[in-house]
Amino acid sequence: MLPGKRILLIVSGGIAAYKALELVRRLRERGAAVRPVLTEGGARFVTPLSLAALAEHKVYTDLFSLTDESEMGHIRLSREADLVVVAPASADILAKMANGPADDLASTLLLATDKPVLVAPAMNHRMWHHPATQANMATLERRGVRRVGPTEGPMACNEFGMGRMAEPADILDAIEAYFAQGAPLAGRRALVTSGPTWEAIDPVRFIANRSSGRQGHAIAAALARKGAATVLVSGPTAEPDPPGVEVRRVESAEEMLAACTAALPVDVAVCAAAVADWRPAEKAVQKLKKEAGDPVIALTRNPDILASLSAAGNARPRLVVGFAAETENLIENAQKKLNAKGCDWVVANDVSVGTGTFGGDRNTVHVVSREGIEHWPTLTKEEVAERLADRIAARLEAAP
Repeated sequence: MLPGKRILLIVSGGIAAYKALELVRRLRERGAAVRPVLTEGGARFVTPLSLAALAEHKVYTDLFSLTDESEMGHIRLSREADLVVVAPASADILAKMANGPADDLASTLLLATDKPVLVAPAMNHRMWHHPATQANMATLERRGVRRVGPTEGPMACNEFGMGRMAEPADILDAIEAYFAQGAPLAGRRALVTSGPTWEAIDPVRFIANRSSGRQGHAIAAALARKGAATVLVSGPTAEPDPPGVEVRRVESAEEMLAACTAALPVDVAVCAAAVADWRPAEKAVQKLKKEAGDPVIALTRNPDILASLSAAGNARPRLVVGFAAETENLIENAQKKLNAKGCDWVVANDVSVGTGTFGGDRNTVHVVSREGIEHWPTLTKEEVAERLADRIAARLEAAP
């Protein structure tokens, strides 16, 4: 719930602007006060009347409106909000935010505000992947701007790719995560790894595993809901970005370790990714051909991310949690992993054929620590994540 929270909602140009109407409705249902700002481009897709009716508040559009400036100057408007939300955030407005132009009301408000900003990008997938947009987004994230989405899917231009605006429900989750005042993990930083890693054999083939990333992504979302500033380092997965979470995508184990190290310091690290133990010692420059005969692929060990974080010296997280995906001797192997890696807990789960753990909706886990073993019932992966986040919050609260 968001009773009394003041949201300054900036709606920029793009077909996804229609989703802003649903977002306003949901915010109002939860008790938030919404002041809408509509750009010239945004007004080509939704009308000020529609926004005003749903927000139950006038819509601001003109930087040089004498009436608006006398009633509510743009500097005051930008600072009398608890959170500024830009949804949809077009490539144009992201570029303005990153580089500082203030040539309309929206960009001026964003330059003048001293409040946190959350953006929900929406654009053609080629625009999203363009180096300029990626550089602008990276700049904004370094400045503390939060992001939710974009997601992958079909677009209005009849193309398919990454660039669809997050759904209003996901944006709402991110807003509620930000306002988790007094949440058990408020002020804490969390790192979560998720998904598989891909270890290249040649430019086409790779070594991988069946991990979907669903459990790791659910854990990142649960930690964010409890107030933690959460970084998710994800291998290749089809899972959508959890709302309110900073996502860093990688492919290989070496890239994942580098991203994890760059995210330190954190209070808690949860290593839920299914990291490949080995990688090809050499990657073929060209695609291997059948005509050349059966290849012999020499393997070398990948870096041990869990052990590295557990032995990070002064940068070691206060709590390090590993996962053990096993097909036999579940508890015994988890206890061995706990001792060998130097982590604090190991969450063991059976991934053998028939369990449905990899790619499934449910999970049966056992939390192994030096204090003992907790056997949890079969739960949805979201319930496992919520329960684990509660346990993490209690441990950090109790730790000196």
